[in-house]
Amino acid sequence: MVAVGIDLGTSSSCVAVWKNGAIEVIPNEQGNKTTPSYVAFTASGRLVGESAKNQASLNATNTIYGAKRLIGRKYDNIGLQMDLRHFPYEVINKNGKPRIIVNYKGRKCFAPEEISAMILFRMKGLAELWLGCSVDKAVVTVPAYFNDSQRQATKLAGRIAGLEVIRIINEPTAAAFAYGLHKNIKSDRNILVYDFGGGTFDVSILKIGKGCVYEVKATAGNTRLGGEDIDNRLVAYFLEDIRKRYKTEINSARSMRRLKFAAEKAKKALTSSNNAEVFIEGLCGINYIGKISRVTYEHLCLDLFKDTLKPIDQALVDAGMTKNDLHEVILVGGSTRIPIVKRILKEYFGRKISSSINPDEAVACGAAIQAAVLSGDTHERIQELLLVDVVPLSLGLETARGLMYKVIERNTPIPCRVVKEITTLEDYQNAMTIEIFEGERTLTKDNHCLGVFEMQNIPPVPRGVAKLDVIFEVDVNGILKVSAVDRTTGNSNSIIIENINRLHQNEVSRMISNADRFKEEDMENKIRLEVRNQLESYIYNVKRSVVENLDSLSGEEFRDMIGECKNALTWLDENQDCLREEYERKMTELLQRWSYDIRKLDAHRAKRHRGESVCDKTIIEELSEH
Repeated sequence: MVAVGIDLGTSSSCVAVWKNGAIEVIPNEQGNKTTPSYVAFTASGRLVGESAKNQASLNATNTIYGAKRLIGRKYDNIGLQMDLRHFPYEVINKNGKPRIIVNYKGRKCFAPEEISAMILFRMKGLAELWLGCSVDKAVVTVPAYFNDSQRQATKLAGRIAGLEVIRIINEPTAAAFAYGLHKNIKSDRNILVYDFGGGTFDVSILKIGKGCVYEVKATAGNTRLGGEDIDNRLVAYFLEDIRKRYKTEINSARSMRRLKFAAEKAKKALTSSNNAEVFIEGLCGINYIGKISRVTYEHLCLDLFKDTLKPIDQALVDAGMTKNDLHEVILVGGSTRIPIVKRILKEYFGRKISSSINPDEAVACGAAIQAAVLSGDTHERIQELLLVDVVPLSLGLETARGLMYKVIERNTPIPCRVVKEITTLEDYQNAMTIEIFEGERTLTKDNHCLGVFEMQNIPPVPRGVAKLDVIFEVDVNGILKVSAVDRTTGNSNSIIIENINRLHQNEVSRMISNADRFKEEDMENKIRLEVRNQLESYIYNVKRSVVENLDSLSGEEFRDMIGECKNALTWLDENQDCLREEYERKMTELLQRWSYDIRKLDAHRAKRHRGESVCDKTIIEELSEH
């Protein structure tokens, strides 16, 4: 069974496979190696990827992007609330979890996991088309600083998409695999992976040893710092420019979406040019022309770029290293193409920063390598590969007065298992609530609550007498399980932590059922589009045949046929969302209407070799207009 590697990104995603001793990055139908992480809902069906992004300006409130910034989070998360200000689509609070609202066959509600599943399903489909076989297993990457809830949610998204996620690995670690694949490492080498993507920023320090041993020494990051934030700064700049010059406000979702696309294009242009210009026709009644220089752009976003240095400082401290201990800095993620990023890093490290790997594809390539290893591939280039990753955030319990007691410190190698003894705080206490937290702050209220469970039937004895073992286990996916055992009675009942953000099994089943229904709808939509394409091709073929054999027609016949072809194409353009049956009826109608003329044209084509065609000058002039 083939297993692939998938980089599930905020702004774009990528899928790769290890095949015949090499990595293949799989292109989409447009030939691009990355696919926009966009999902759109239209009257005719669901769109994922390029087609979804291309129509976003016309369908802003039903085009979903940035789901990675919602997944695994609680609705009242401060960061999530800040992100919601930039999304044109509606997000509501449902039982403390964010839910996305779209108008699709009525008002529909989707979890972020479902949107991510649609993107994963798209990546799965591209791989199956490329490989010519079923793909049911994948290694999926996540930001190194994703917490337990976000990792759990990503794994669930894979399940909804029909994939067995055989491993969740950190994006910088995956990039390190891609870097090390072609390196003949003869001695220990320390590398820092600087991963600045569309929605997140991560930095990891790894020690790569002889024999393909990848040991993560430290990791740090910011799950709310990426290219999206740069785009938002540019949008704010252009909005202020519009207010000053035109004395108008841009409020509609569609106009904001158009402005966001223009800002994204300007950002990309400024990568290679000193100035960029955007033109948006009919933007709330104005034809907007905006200009921005690279100097202004860099000033606008300088704090964002410099914010990436703080996690580097933290990672170096945690790894017990200095800048001079690093042999190389690896750049990953599309935002590393920004010139000032390389300048800031050059100043920080005091050396030139190389671009030795493809920043868009490296993470998927590394995931593909890990997928091959886990699938039992014995190729000599990867058979000895060993990964030792770490816990990105400290894990612990709430103690008296709301203090955080760290059971597993951040950057502890995984998998790991730690047992801690706890006791009762009150006399004759027969039950205990155990709250699990993740984070680095002193008070639990400032950290992220992962879950709560109860221990019942504790022997009623004075405080401090009853003893319980709390067991923290982090698996190779970086996912936490917590259990507790009553040592006083020898009761070995253990309780696995229930994640607060984890979905109820009934909801999971509903999502999987919905995904299956979407597969059927997608197949029907594919057939519908194929019928439409056949109809369009038929009309163009008739039009071409009329033009090529116009000397067999009278002037009136020519004008009638060309006119009918134009009318048929206009009908197609105005009926983009018809049912398959309507396209089939239209095809039957045209076949019957044009059957005599087509036979006449076919007969003439067979006789053309007998002499030259004679054309009416008027017809030729009219032909040039068509």
